[in-house]
This record gives sequence, structure tokens and C-alpha cells, in this order.
Amino acid sequence: MLNNDFWAGKKVLVTGHTGFKGSWLSIWLNMLGADVAGYALEPLTSNDNFVLSGIGARMRHEIGDIRDFQRLGRCFESFRPEIVFHLAAQPLVRESYKTPRETYDVNVLGTVNLLECCRLSDSVRVIVNVTTDKCYENREWVWGYRENDRLGGHDPYSSSKACSEMVTEAYRRSFFDPRDFARHGKSLASARAGNVFGGGDWQVDRIVPDCIRHLERGHSVPVRSPSAVRPWQHVLEPLSGYLLLAARMFNDPSPYAGAWNFGPEDSSFLNVGTLVDSIVKAWGAGAWEDRSLPGAVHEAHLLKLDIAKARALLGWSPLWDIERAVLETVNWYREYKCDRVHELCLRQIGDYISER
Repeated sequence: MLNNDFWAGKKVLVTGHTGFKGSWLSIWLNMLGADVAGYALEPLTSNDNFVLSGIGARMRHEIGDIRDFQRLGRCFESFRPEIVFHLAAQPLVRESYKTPRETYDVNVLGTVNLLECCRLSDSVRVIVNVTTDKCYENREWVWGYRENDRLGGHDPYSSSKACSEMVTEAYRRSFFDPRDFARHGKSLASARAGNVFGGGDWQVDRIVPDCIRHLERGHSVPVRSPSAVRPWQHVLEPLSGYLLLAARMFNDPSPYAGAWNFGPEDSSFLNVGTLVDSIVKAWGAGAWEDRSLPGAVHEAHLLKLDIAKARALLGWSPLWDIERAVLETVNWYREYKCDRVHELCLRQIGDYISER
């Protein structure tokens, strides 16, 4: 489903398309021949993947706030999507401590607005709500969380994503019951991925963009929590899962509705310090220093995902190990000033597909 003609001509709406993951998903869908529309806020910087790739000129591009229900509804009415990927979000843990009300407003009410537009639309057949591995009630277990484990969250961001998952489940039970697909005609799933990185992300408070900003200037990289362990993965990994899932939902709606984890193999569960070592090595120069702060806001120390469901029922598994993921990411950041970013993205996507 990643390189065949399933997507050709499909009308696909991506919320959050100007963001890091959304831009890569839009490029991939456009490459596959889909008719893509996006609804999102302005991109963060002029160096974002969305801007440099020029993907906005190859799709229907609308600037709008996911909290604006009326405007979002008009987008649905005019474009009439068949498949919807919901990626619009406030995506940062530490930012959620500063702006908790906005975080809940965007991540919870935004999900309600999106699902309500889908409910009222007679064109939508598939909805994938992209959340996060942080939606689980994290008990710092050494084994991975499964899709039926308890939801929760210590911080406002994690909690808001757990709420988004609960809203999704409520809409599935109340309006999009898989057992009654013939009546409502919609399949609804949620997708939970790990710590995703790749070219074109300049978000603050993310370790890879922080590394690149400092390495470009020849500065030592400050690392806030070097011992924290995360499930690291290249952005193309979960996106391949989302695309595969949506295609299966379109062709066989009922069995694939529900929650899905898309995480890396155990070898890619590394502490932050080890990841930064890999980035510095791939960059060819640089160093980092421990900037852990006593009394800092709470962030999870250990978080793992179990991907047995996706492996068994979708036939999906991660492809690139951490070394390859870091190499492809550093290559993007080395080449982003070349004015050929769209071709660079297509080349990385093409390499990924050819190796699947």
C-alpha cells in the first residue's frame, strides 16, 4: 500500500500538514498520486520541511486553527475528503506546563471538532487520529505498553493526548461502531508512535533540532535529560504505518478500527545521551554537555511501546535501525540549503519504500 495505485486520486485531508510529520506525510501522499488537502497553522520557521520542500504548491493548502469549528467545517464541505489524517496538535511536554489550557483546547477540543466534522460529512470513510506513546499511564515499566493498557498522563500534554484517545473511543462507540459500518460508513482508528525525528523539524525542546542548531554554530549541545530512555524512530517509520493502516481500513473497515502502536525495535530504545553521541558522530564534529536541572518539570524517564498488534495484523514492522535513521536525518540537515529539498525528501521516501 506504500507504492501501489491505491492512493491515486484518493481525496485525503491532513490536519497539521505544515508541521514536521504532516509535511512528510503530505509529500508522500502527493508522490503516491493522492489529491491532498491540508488544514493547519502557519509553519514554525522558514526552514521547516513544509516551506523548503514547496509541498504547499502541490496540494490544497489552507491556514486555519483546529479550534475554529466553523472554518474547519467549511474545509470539509468544499474538499469532501475520503480519508482524514489528524495530526494538528500542541506537541510539546514542557510547553504544556506553560500553556495547559491551550494544550487541552487544541488537543482535546481540536479532536472533537475534527471528529464532529467527520461525523457530519457524507464523504469521509476513514479517519486516523495520530496521538502519541505518551497517552499511556506511564509506570516506567521495562516492557512495552499495549494498545489496551491504561491511558493517563502526568503532564498536561500527555494527559491531553490520553483525553484525545478517549474522545476517539467515545466517537467510535457512539457514532462509528465497527459492527454497524453499513449504516454510518466510517472507520475510525488512533495511531500511537514513539519519539519521531527526521529532516525539517525545527521545533524547540526536541533533542534532534536542538542538536542541529548547536552543531551548525559549532557549539556544544546542551542535553537536559541524558539518561532518559525513549523509543526513537525516523519519521518515515510511523508514517508508513499510518498509510498502511488507512488503506486497510478503506478496503476492510471493521477489523482495523481501534488503537495501534507504531514504535521501533528494542535496539532503538536508547537514552538521550547515546542518541546525541550518534548524531555528533554522523555530523562529523561536536560535543555535548549534561545540563540536567534539579527541580525541572516532570518528564518520563522510561517509555516503551509494544508493536505486536501492528506486526501481526497489519504485517508492519520498523525498517531502519537507529544508525540509519540518524544518518538519513543528518543528511537532510546537511543538504537543506541546496534548494532541492523536495527531491531530497522524495529520494529518502523512495529509498525507504524500495527497502520495504
